[in-house]
Amino acid sequence: MPDGCTASADARRVFVYGTLRRGGSNDITRLQPAPRFIGVSKVQGTLYCLGAYPGLKLGSGGWVVGEVYEVEPALEAVLDIIEDLGPQPSDEYAKRSVLVAVDGVDVECFLYEINPAYVMTAAVMAGGDWLAEVSD
Repeated sequence: MPDGCTASADARRVFVYGTLRRGGSNDITRLQPAPRFIGVSKVQGTLYCLGAYPGLKLGSGGWVVGEVYEVEPALEAVLDIIEDLGPQPSDEYAKRSVLVAVDGVDVECFLYEINPAYVMTAAVMAGGDWLAEVSD
């Protein structure tokens, strides 16, 4: 796992798979306080296309590619707002805790999982990689 400056004890890790990935429209690396890149990983689930952004449903199906970042509580609050889980949350996403492997080491992360009601008619992104599939 990559080295670097040690984060505060309050720092947590997030798995991002869509617009929050580096190069995405909500690129996490442009947000403050700056996150620390941990590595690339994947989770088991299904990725759905919802137009300008994707939704991930955990479970069987395939693998969804993403990136893992260490974030401070202030940035986690910003991510919650982006994913509509701020002060007046919607029911589109739920924050979940998952274990992902980064460079062979299991890392606990949170991620934003789509409510199944929002993907009932959405197209499945079989490759599981939002950035690769939207740039094709």
